[in-house]
Amino acid sequence: MTGAALPQDPAGSALPRVVVAAPASGHGKTTVATGLMAALRRSGLRVSGHKVGPDYIDPGYHALVTGRPGRNLDPHLVGPDRIVPLLRHGARDAGRTADIAVIEGVMGLYDGHIGGDGFASTAHVARLTDTPVILVVDISHASRSIAAVVMGMAAYGPDLRIAGVVLNKAGSVRHSDEVRRALAPLGIPVLGVLQRDDNVTAPSRHLGLVPAAERPDAARSLDHLADKVADAIDLEAVVRIGRSAPPLKGPAWSPREALGDGTPGGDDDDGKVRPLIAVAGGRAFTFRYAETVELLEAAGCSVAPFDPLADERLPEGTAGIYLGGGFPEVHAAELAANEPMLRSLRAATSAGVPTVAECAGLLYLCRSLDGVPMVGAVDADAAMAPRLTLAYRRSVAASHSVLAAAGTEVTGHEFHRTAVTPPAGGDTEPRPTGADPAAATATASASDAGADPGAASAWTSSAGAEGFVTGSVHASYLHTHWAGYPVLAARFADRVRRYALKS
Repeated sequence: MTGAALPQDPAGSALPRVVVAAPASGHGKTTVATGLMAALRRSGLRVSGHKVGPDYIDPGYHALVTGRPGRNLDPHLVGPDRIVPLLRHGARDAGRTADIAVIEGVMGLYDGHIGGDGFASTAHVARLTDTPVILVVDISHASRSIAAVVMGMAAYGPDLRIAGVVLNKAGSVRHSDEVRRALAPLGIPVLGVLQRDDNVTAPSRHLGLVPAAERPDAARSLDHLADKVADAIDLEAVVRIGRSAPPLKGPAWSPREALGDGTPGGDDDDGKVRPLIAVAGGRAFTFRYAETVELLEAAGCSVAPFDPLADERLPEGTAGIYLGGGFPEVHAAELAANEPMLRSLRAATSAGVPTVAECAGLLYLCRSLDGVPMVGAVDADAAMAPRLTLAYRRSVAASHSVLAAAGTEVTGHEFHRTAVTPPAGGDTEPRPTGADPAAATATASASDAGADPGAASAWTSSAGAEGFVTGSVHASYLHTHWAGYPVLAARFADRVRRYALKS
């Protein structure tokens, strides 16, 4: 296979693409999808990686092997109408469209929101994007019965095209040949067979795989995976399947267009200094959607990364702080030991620097995490909990904050095995949807000015009150995808600009 760019149509809508799916979790979707991305890129193709659902960890591996940001496609978080635009946006880099997009599924092919008839499932995204499916099947505990599984998966979704099968965890060539013979009458080609090999699995812990950014050996392991996939799977057949996908309809998503022409804090074309937002990164803060930074930059801000584990202070000129997701509980002792950074963050939040913290950021801003001191900008303590919280939330902003006006409705997700005490504070009653009396309420005025009007809850949902709004800080377990709610990025950027102008 050559590395030549694939021909594009004049509108740029031709995007070869495949969805990598499975009958259920645990069959090896991430292994095969990531291995395909790595092997296809090594062959000379430009590859974009995408993940169905809200998961942050898999896109980290996708980014490592493709050399471009991993992207999420989640109808729950952004709405079905934005899936194709976000796919097209993510497939472009430096003005060039990828030669092929590989979309990794979530759970089983037809598994979506419970009670939603498959909404936000891999099958739903495959239909929205009109993408052929490659089915990965773990055959370690069966042989001829695999054909019945594949036939059932194909028949259950007649409007989907299962274009090929990858057999994973074969015990021997004799074993995989038996499965091949059983599959032959179905007319769905076997694209390859992966044998049992412990070296192609990533280590995991309480929230799934260990993020790539925390694994010094990640690049070497993924090189090994690329070798295995290139040897075992017919890459040319995969590309042919990808090229069989029809052109995508509609324009690519644009952060500038999502914000709208009248958005306060749009790009500064008149030479004004762009206010700086410090964005947490490093091994403890590995989770954020790529579109978050793109929206903030389109809203007229500059973005600078910082590492709470290694850096001793926030970037010079910080006028806003974004603390995304990650695993501070794993790195709590190191975070606590970096006292200069704790002091820098305490000073910034006390001074009214607009601050948004999601999940890991919430834990970091608490007084303590598993008994060790943290920043203390939030009057609560965090600790590991016995049970995992994993759920989509339809939430309403319970109070005005630097992120949302009271009454703003969003769909987000929670994914954590920690708890904070107290769980939430202050006024927990949501205000009417669309209400924004920002200039007429003490809470809004104090928050905009950076003063502390007293803690209030960040969100309310069917699960109750959650998170904290205190002064210029919005801290919550809820993850939101700002491409679905660009008003959040616009409001935060506006508050950052206001702070920078008065500083």
